[in-house]
Amino acid sequence: MKLSQNKFYIIFNLFGWFLLFTATLAGPKLFLSNEVLASERVLYYWLETIACAILAFMCTFIISFFIDTKINFNNSWKTTTSKILVIFLTVQALYSLFIWPILDFVQEYAKYESDSVMTLGGKIYNVFYFATLFIIWLFVFLTIKIYHQLKTVQIRQLQLEANLKESQLNTLKGQINPHFMFNSLNNIRGLMLEDVGKARNMLTSLSETLRYSLTKSDVNSISLEDELEMVENYIAISKIQFENRLQFETHIDPESLSKQIPPMIIQMLIENALKHGISNLKNGGKVNLSTKIEGNQLHIEVANSGKLHENKNSTQLGVKNIKKRLELLYGKAAVFSLKEIENQVVATIKIPLT
Repeated sequence: MKLSQNKFYIIFNLFGWFLLFTATLAGPKLFLSNEVLASERVLYYWLETIACAILAFMCTFIISFFIDTKINFNNSWKTTTSKILVIFLTVQALYSLFIWPILDFVQEYAKYESDSVMTLGGKIYNVFYFATLFIIWLFVFLTIKIYHQLKTVQIRQLQLEANLKESQLNTLKGQINPHFMFNSLNNIRGLMLEDVGKARNMLTSLSETLRYSLTKSDVNSISLEDELEMVENYIAISKIQFENRLQFETHIDPESLSKQIPPMIIQMLIENALKHGISNLKNGGKVNLSTKIEGNQLHIEVANSGKLHENKNSTQLGVKNIKKRLELLYGKAAVFSLKEIENQVVATIKIPLT
Protein backbone atom coordinates (compact mmCIF):
# COMPACT_ATOMS: atom_id res chain seq x y z
CA MET A 1 0.00 0.00 0.00
CA LYS A 2 1.40 3.44 -1.01
CA LEU A 3 0.50 5.69 1.89
CA SER A 4 2.06 8.74 0.25
CA GLN A 5 -0.63 8.58 -2.46
CA ASN A 6 -3.54 7.81 -0.15
CA LYS A 7 -5.79 10.87 0.19
CA PHE A 8 -6.91 9.96 3.70
CA TYR A 9 -3.30 9.64 4.86
CA ILE A 10 -2.37 12.95 3.16
CA ILE A 11 -5.18 14.77 4.96
CA PHE A 12 -4.34 13.05 8.24
CA ASN A 13 -0.64 13.91 7.88
CA LEU A 14 -1.31 17.60 7.09
CA PHE A 15 -3.74 18.13 9.96
CA GLY A 16 -1.52 16.05 12.23
CA TRP A 17 1.43 18.41 11.75
CA PHE A 18 -0.79 21.45 12.17
CA LEU A 19 -2.19 20.17 15.46
CA LEU A 20 1.25 19.11 16.64
CA PHE A 21 2.82 22.53 16.05
CA THR A 22 -0.27 24.24 17.46
CA ALA A 23 0.21 22.24 20.66
CA THR A 24 3.94 22.97 20.85
CA LEU A 25 4.28 26.47 19.33
CA ALA A 26 1.19 28.67 19.06
CA GLY A 27 -0.85 26.97 21.78
CA PRO A 28 1.36 27.60 24.83
CA LYS A 29 2.23 31.13 23.68
CA LEU A 30 -1.36 32.16 23.00
CA PHE A 31 -3.46 30.25 25.51
CA LEU A 32 -1.11 29.89 28.46
CA SER A 33 0.06 33.47 28.51
CA ASN A 34 -1.52 35.88 31.00
CA GLU A 35 -0.54 39.02 29.10
CA VAL A 36 -2.54 40.66 26.34
CA LEU A 37 -0.70 40.05 23.08
CA ALA A 38 -0.49 42.47 20.20
CA SER A 39 -2.32 41.50 17.01
CA GLU A 40 0.90 41.30 14.96
CA ARG A 41 2.37 38.98 17.57
CA VAL A 42 -0.70 36.70 17.49
CA LEU A 43 -0.56 36.71 13.69
CA TYR A 44 3.12 35.78 13.76
CA TYR A 45 2.55 32.84 16.12
CA TRP A 46 -0.18 31.42 13.88
CA LEU A 47 1.82 31.98 10.69
CA GLU A 48 4.85 30.42 12.38
CA THR A 49 2.76 27.35 13.22
CA ILE A 50 1.31 27.10 9.71
CA ALA A 51 4.74 27.56 8.06
CA CYS A 52 6.36 24.89 10.23
CA ALA A 53 3.45 22.50 9.64
CA ILE A 54 3.44 22.95 5.83
CA LEU A 55 7.21 22.55 5.54
CA ALA A 56 7.11 19.48 7.81
CA PHE A 57 4.27 18.06 5.71
CA MET A 58 6.26 18.57 2.50
CA CYS A 59 9.38 17.01 3.97
CA THR A 60 7.55 14.00 5.36
CA PHE A 61 5.78 13.58 2.02
CA ILE A 62 9.19 13.29 0.37
CA ILE A 63 10.27 10.68 2.91
CA SER A 64 7.05 8.70 2.63
CA PHE A 65 7.14 8.82 -1.18
CA PHE A 66 10.74 7.59 -1.15
CA ILE A 67 9.87 4.74 1.21
CA ASP A 68 6.83 3.77 -0.88
CA THR A 69 8.69 3.73 -4.19
CA LYS A 70 12.30 2.86 -3.32
CA ILE A 71 12.19 0.70 -0.20
CA ASN A 72 11.52 -3.01 -0.39
CA PHE A 73 10.82 -4.36 3.07
CA ASN A 74 11.59 -7.87 1.86
CA ASN A 75 15.25 -6.96 1.48
CA SER A 76 17.87 -7.14 4.23
CA TRP A 77 16.90 -5.11 7.28
CA LYS A 78 20.35 -3.48 7.27
CA THR A 79 19.90 -2.22 3.70
CA THR A 80 16.35 -1.06 4.39
CA THR A 81 17.30 0.72 7.62
CA SER A 82 20.32 2.46 6.07
CA LYS A 83 18.25 3.79 3.15
CA ILE A 84 15.53 5.10 5.46
CA LEU A 85 18.14 6.68 7.73
CA VAL A 86 19.88 8.44 4.82
CA ILE A 87 16.69 9.94 3.37
CA PHE A 88 15.45 10.85 6.86
CA LEU A 89 18.65 12.73 7.80
CA THR A 90 18.82 14.41 4.39
CA VAL A 91 15.27 15.73 4.60
CA GLN A 92 15.77 16.71 8.24
CA ALA A 93 18.80 18.77 7.22
CA LEU A 94 16.79 20.42 4.45
CA TYR A 95 14.04 21.27 6.93
CA SER A 96 16.49 22.89 9.34
CA LEU A 97 18.09 24.76 6.43
CA PHE A 98 14.87 26.25 5.03
CA ILE A 99 12.82 26.85 8.18
CA TRP A 100 14.76 29.87 9.41
CA PRO A 101 14.61 31.95 6.20
CA ILE A 102 10.90 31.11 6.02
CA LEU A 103 10.32 32.22 9.62
CA ASP A 104 12.25 35.44 8.95
CA PHE A 105 9.92 36.13 6.03
CA VAL A 106 6.87 35.32 8.21
CA GLN A 107 8.12 37.70 10.90
CA GLU A 108 8.58 40.46 8.36
CA TYR A 109 5.18 39.78 6.80
CA ALA A 110 3.45 39.94 10.18
CA LYS A 111 5.40 43.09 11.06
CA TYR A 112 6.33 41.53 14.35
CA GLU A 113 9.51 42.72 16.07
CA SER A 114 10.74 40.17 18.57
CA ASP A 115 12.41 41.28 21.75
CA SER A 116 14.91 38.44 21.47
CA VAL A 117 17.11 37.32 18.61
CA MET A 118 17.44 33.64 17.75
CA THR A 119 21.04 32.70 18.45
CA LEU A 120 23.03 29.87 16.87
CA GLY A 121 22.65 27.87 20.08
CA GLY A 122 18.89 28.34 19.99
CA LYS A 123 18.76 27.18 16.37
CA ILE A 124 20.80 24.08 17.21
CA TYR A 125 18.45 23.33 20.10
CA ASN A 126 15.49 23.64 17.74
CA VAL A 127 17.14 21.19 15.34
CA PHE A 128 16.84 18.52 18.04
CA TYR A 129 13.28 19.65 18.75
CA PHE A 130 12.28 19.28 15.09
CA ALA A 131 14.19 15.99 14.81
CA THR A 132 12.21 14.59 17.75
CA LEU A 133 8.94 15.45 16.02
CA PHE A 134 10.15 13.85 12.79
CA ILE A 135 11.21 10.69 14.62
CA ILE A 136 7.73 10.43 16.15
CA TRP A 137 6.18 10.86 12.70
CA LEU A 138 8.52 8.27 11.18
CA PHE A 139 7.62 5.75 13.88
CA VAL A 140 3.88 6.27 13.25
CA PHE A 141 4.32 6.12 9.47
CA LEU A 142 6.38 2.92 9.52
CA THR A 143 3.93 1.32 11.96
CA ILE A 144 1.01 2.04 9.63
CA LYS A 145 3.05 1.00 6.59
CA ILE A 146 4.17 -2.32 8.05
CA TYR A 147 0.70 -3.05 9.43
CA HIS A 148 -0.92 -2.55 6.03
CA GLN A 149 1.80 -4.57 4.34
CA LEU A 150 1.24 -7.46 6.75
CA LYS A 151 -2.53 -7.22 6.21
CA THR A 152 -2.01 -7.24 2.43
CA VAL A 153 0.19 -10.33 2.67
CA GLN A 154 -2.38 -11.98 4.94
CA ILE A 155 -5.24 -11.17 2.55
CA ARG A 156 -3.27 -12.50 -0.41
CA GLN A 157 -2.46 -15.64 1.53
CA LEU A 158 -6.14 -16.13 2.38
CA GLN A 159 -7.07 -15.55 -1.26
CA LEU A 160 -4.49 -18.10 -2.40
CA GLU A 161 -5.75 -20.60 0.16
CA ALA A 162 -9.36 -19.95 -0.90
CA ASN A 163 -8.45 -20.37 -4.58
CA LEU A 164 -6.53 -23.55 -3.80
CA LYS A 165 -9.42 -24.87 -1.73
CA GLU A 166 -11.90 -24.05 -4.50
CA SER A 167 -9.63 -25.69 -7.08
CA GLN A 168 -9.35 -28.82 -4.96
CA LEU A 169 -13.12 -28.94 -4.45
CA ASN A 170 -13.77 -28.50 -8.15
CA THR A 171 -11.40 -31.38 -8.84
CA LEU A 172 -13.07 -33.62 -6.29
CA LYS A 173 -16.70 -32.73 -7.02
CA GLY A 174 -18.57 -34.70 -9.59
CA GLN A 175 -15.98 -37.42 -10.08
CA ILE A 176 -17.79 -40.38 -11.60
CA ASN A 177 -15.86 -43.61 -11.81
CA PRO A 178 -14.92 -44.17 -15.48
CA HIS A 179 -15.46 -47.91 -14.96
CA PHE A 180 -19.06 -47.16 -14.00
CA MET A 181 -19.53 -45.21 -17.23
CA PHE A 182 -17.92 -47.95 -19.31
CA ASN A 183 -19.97 -50.72 -17.69
CA SER A 184 -23.20 -48.72 -17.92
CA LEU A 185 -22.81 -48.06 -21.64
CA ASN A 186 -21.93 -51.69 -22.29
CA ASN A 187 -24.91 -52.91 -20.29
CA ILE A 188 -27.26 -50.51 -22.04
CA ARG A 189 -25.92 -51.62 -25.41
CA GLY A 190 -26.64 -55.27 -24.52
CA LEU A 191 -30.05 -54.35 -23.13
CA MET A 192 -31.08 -52.70 -26.39
CA LEU A 193 -31.19 -56.17 -28.03
CA GLU A 194 -33.55 -57.44 -25.32
CA ASP A 195 -35.70 -54.52 -24.19
CA VAL A 196 -35.45 -51.26 -26.13
CA GLY A 197 -37.85 -49.43 -23.81
CA LYS A 198 -35.86 -50.36 -20.73
CA ALA A 199 -32.61 -49.44 -22.49
CA ARG A 200 -34.10 -46.03 -23.32
CA ASN A 201 -35.03 -45.51 -19.67
CA MET A 202 -31.51 -46.45 -18.62
CA LEU A 203 -30.04 -43.95 -21.09
CA THR A 204 -32.29 -41.31 -19.58
CA SER A 205 -31.08 -42.21 -16.08
CA LEU A 206 -27.46 -42.10 -17.24
CA SER A 207 -27.90 -38.71 -18.91
CA GLU A 208 -29.56 -37.38 -15.76
CA THR A 209 -26.63 -38.67 -13.71
CA LEU A 210 -24.14 -36.94 -16.02
CA ARG A 211 -26.18 -33.74 -16.05
CA TYR A 212 -26.31 -33.74 -12.27
CA SER A 213 -22.56 -34.29 -12.07
CA LEU A 214 -21.87 -31.36 -14.41
CA THR A 215 -24.42 -28.85 -13.12
CA LYS A 216 -23.73 -29.43 -9.43
CA SER A 217 -19.96 -29.09 -9.79
CA ASP A 218 -20.32 -25.30 -9.39
CA VAL A 219 -21.88 -25.44 -5.92
CA ASN A 220 -20.61 -26.67 -2.58
CA SER A 221 -23.95 -27.75 -1.14
CA ILE A 222 -27.37 -28.98 -2.26
CA SER A 223 -30.43 -30.30 -0.48
CA LEU A 224 -30.47 -33.94 0.54
CA GLU A 225 -33.69 -34.36 -1.44
CA ASP A 226 -31.95 -33.36 -4.69
CA GLU A 227 -29.09 -35.74 -3.96
CA LEU A 228 -31.52 -38.63 -3.45
CA GLU A 229 -32.94 -38.12 -6.94
CA MET A 230 -29.47 -38.59 -8.36
CA VAL A 231 -28.95 -41.70 -6.20
CA GLU A 232 -32.15 -43.23 -7.58
CA ASN A 233 -30.86 -42.78 -11.14
CA TYR A 234 -27.51 -44.22 -10.13
CA ILE A 235 -29.11 -47.30 -8.55
CA ALA A 236 -31.37 -47.81 -11.58
CA ILE A 237 -28.33 -47.91 -13.84
CA SER A 238 -26.39 -50.17 -11.46
CA LYS A 239 -29.22 -52.70 -11.37
CA ILE A 240 -28.62 -53.42 -15.07
CA GLN A 241 -25.24 -54.85 -14.10
CA PHE A 242 -26.15 -56.51 -10.80
CA GLU A 243 -29.75 -57.47 -11.69
CA ASN A 244 -31.26 -59.45 -8.79
CA ARG A 245 -27.97 -59.45 -6.90
CA LEU A 246 -28.58 -55.89 -5.75
CA GLN A 247 -31.19 -54.96 -3.16
CA PHE A 248 -31.49 -51.31 -2.21
CA GLU A 249 -33.45 -49.86 0.72
CA THR A 250 -33.77 -46.36 2.12
CA HIS A 251 -34.79 -45.08 5.54
CA ILE A 252 -34.92 -41.30 5.22
CA ASP A 253 -35.87 -38.94 8.03
CA PRO A 254 -38.30 -36.42 6.44
CA GLU A 255 -36.75 -33.59 8.46
CA SER A 256 -33.38 -34.25 6.80
CA LEU A 257 -34.62 -33.76 3.22
CA SER A 258 -34.13 -29.99 3.28
CA LYS A 259 -30.67 -30.12 4.88
CA GLN A 260 -27.66 -29.10 2.82
CA ILE A 261 -24.93 -31.61 1.95
CA PRO A 262 -22.00 -31.68 -0.48
CA PRO A 263 -23.16 -32.79 -3.95
CA MET A 264 -22.32 -36.36 -5.03
CA ILE A 265 -21.31 -37.33 -1.48
CA ILE A 266 -24.03 -40.01 -1.07
CA GLN A 267 -23.51 -41.23 -4.62
CA MET A 268 -19.86 -41.82 -3.78
CA LEU A 269 -20.83 -43.80 -0.67
CA ILE A 270 -23.18 -45.94 -2.76
CA GLU A 271 -20.57 -46.38 -5.48
CA ASN A 272 -18.01 -47.47 -2.92
CA ALA A 273 -20.50 -49.96 -1.42
CA LEU A 274 -21.23 -51.50 -4.84
CA LYS A 275 -17.66 -51.60 -6.05
CA HIS A 276 -16.01 -52.99 -2.91
CA GLY A 277 -18.97 -54.82 -1.41
CA ILE A 278 -21.77 -56.17 -3.61
CA SER A 279 -19.57 -56.83 -6.66
CA ASN A 280 -17.37 -59.18 -4.57
CA LEU A 281 -20.32 -61.32 -3.38
CA LYS A 282 -21.43 -64.19 -5.61
CA ASN A 283 -25.06 -63.92 -4.55
CA GLY A 284 -24.99 -60.17 -4.23
CA GLY A 285 -26.33 -58.39 -1.21
CA LYS A 286 -28.16 -55.41 0.21
CA VAL A 287 -27.33 -51.71 0.38
CA ASN A 288 -29.18 -49.68 2.98
CA LEU A 289 -29.20 -45.86 2.96
CA SER A 290 -30.47 -44.02 6.02
CA THR A 291 -30.44 -40.44 7.25
CA LYS A 292 -31.38 -38.86 10.56
CA ILE A 293 -30.80 -35.75 12.61
CA GLU A 294 -29.16 -36.04 16.00
CA GLY A 295 -28.54 -32.88 17.95
CA ASN A 296 -26.84 -30.38 15.66
CA GLN A 297 -25.64 -32.97 13.15
CA LEU A 298 -26.99 -34.70 10.06
CA HIS A 299 -26.13 -38.41 10.06
CA ILE A 300 -25.85 -40.19 6.71
CA GLU A 301 -25.25 -43.93 6.81
CA VAL A 302 -24.71 -46.41 3.99
CA ALA A 303 -24.48 -50.08 5.01
CA ASN A 304 -23.73 -52.88 2.56
CA SER A 305 -23.37 -56.65 2.80
CA GLY A 306 -19.79 -57.85 2.92
CA LYS A 307 -16.62 -57.53 4.91
CA LEU A 308 -14.21 -54.68 5.33
CA HIS A 309 -10.88 -55.75 3.91
CA GLU A 310 -8.15 -53.84 2.20
CA ASN A 311 -7.56 -54.58 -1.43
CA LYS A 312 -3.92 -54.04 -2.32
CA ASN A 313 -4.93 -53.22 -5.89
CA SER A 314 -7.42 -50.60 -4.75
CA THR A 315 -6.43 -46.92 -4.56
CA GLN A 316 -9.33 -46.16 -2.17
CA LEU A 317 -9.95 -43.06 -4.30
CA GLY A 318 -13.62 -42.84 -3.30
CA VAL A 319 -12.92 -42.90 0.44
CA LYS A 320 -10.05 -40.40 0.09
CA ASN A 321 -12.25 -38.14 -2.01
CA ILE A 322 -15.00 -38.14 0.63
CA LYS A 323 -12.58 -37.43 3.49
CA LYS A 324 -10.85 -34.62 1.61
CA ARG A 325 -14.08 -32.90 0.59
CA LEU A 326 -15.46 -33.01 4.12
CA GLU A 327 -12.19 -31.63 5.47
CA LEU A 328 -12.14 -28.77 2.95
CA LEU A 329 -15.77 -27.82 3.58
CA TYR A 330 -16.19 -28.36 7.32
CA GLY A 331 -12.71 -28.80 8.78
CA LYS A 332 -12.81 -30.96 11.90
CA ALA A 333 -16.53 -30.36 12.41
CA ALA A 334 -17.46 -33.19 10.01
CA VAL A 335 -16.79 -36.88 10.71
CA PHE A 336 -16.38 -39.82 8.34
CA SER A 337 -16.02 -43.42 9.53
CA LEU A 338 -15.90 -46.81 7.82
CA LYS A 339 -16.47 -49.89 10.00
CA GLU A 340 -17.48 -53.54 9.78
CA ILE A 341 -20.48 -54.39 11.97
CA GLU A 342 -22.10 -57.86 11.91
CA ASN A 343 -21.07 -58.84 8.37
CA GLN A 344 -21.89 -55.38 7.09
CA VAL A 345 -19.63 -52.52 6.05
CA VAL A 346 -21.05 -49.33 7.47
CA ALA A 347 -19.97 -45.91 6.17
CA THR A 348 -21.13 -42.97 8.27
CA ILE A 349 -20.91 -39.24 7.62
CA LYS A 350 -21.77 -36.66 10.27
CA ILE A 351 -22.22 -33.12 8.96
CA PRO A 352 -22.75 -30.08 11.21
CA LEU A 353 -26.01 -28.23 10.66
CA THR A 354 -25.65 -24.47 10.32
